[in-house]
Amino acid sequence: MIEDIFNTLAESAPSIRKELSIRRESSTTQNPTGDSQFAADIWADNLFANKLLELDSVGSYASEEREEILISGDGFSVAIDPLDGSSNLLSNNMIGTIVGVYDSPLPTSGKNMIAAAYVLYGPITTMVTAHSGSVNEFIVDQGKLQLLRENIILPETPQLYGFGGLEKEWKPSFKKYADGIRTKLKLRYGGSLISDVNQILTYGGIFAYPDLISSPNGKLRVLFEAHPVAYIIESAGGLSSNGDVSILDLSPDTLHARTPLYVGNKDLIEEFSNL
Repeated sequence: MIEDIFNTLAESAPSIRKELSIRRESSTTQNPTGDSQFAADIWADNLFANKLLELDSVGSYASEEREEILISGDGFSVAIDPLDGSSNLLSNNMIGTIVGVYDSPLPTSGKNMIAAAYVLYGPITTMVTAHSGSVNEFIVDQGKLQLLRENIILPETPQLYGFGGLEKEWKPSFKKYADGIRTKLKLRYGGSLISDVNQILTYGGIFAYPDLISSPNGKLRVLFEAHPVAYIIESAGGLSSNGDVSILDLSPDTLHARTPLYVGNKDLIEEFSNL
């Protein structure tokens, strides 16, 4: 059951918060795409792997932090970024957990997603879930979910934008688009994908991590970050794009494939897509 997965994330959240303060040091290892790992990344990955694979509904577990897929039997495929924005640990800024649930072996198309969720370890711990076309936000209190907002839809009037990457590495077409957005919306960017996306879900607008001169294939991982975020935003009435098609149309050939990402209010994504 999808609810079992959501509940397991909530039950794990207090342990994650407790351990963050004592696992802020860097490890000597890197994840499969070359990012330096913190002790908290490895610890959280192991925690989620153990807890999620105990569920009868979960058949496999894939993580941004490990090369291989863990198989436990039949059931849903779970793809997870255990600690999105873990580099923010040293500055005590926002981090989160991102989860995508697929009804197909990984790697696979976003069309095979059946649910997604993220947890924010902010001033309060919250969780946003998307399933069966409905997006809901919960407070996580002592591992239990308390409904905060139901059937969330992106605000009609967008307020915020957040763009990743060094501006000097943006391509001319995106820089032109960004210059226009800056005249209409307020900047909010914190360096944690899921906290920036949560701002867009709350206030409306656009988040983008475009393809860069040094990263023409994009920086964000399709299965662990882009697919779940796109699923949530599109379920809330927004759009997603990699610059050409919906993120949910992407079917990566490899587990750790990357993509550019643009998500937010329909008119803003359509405006970019029509450049």
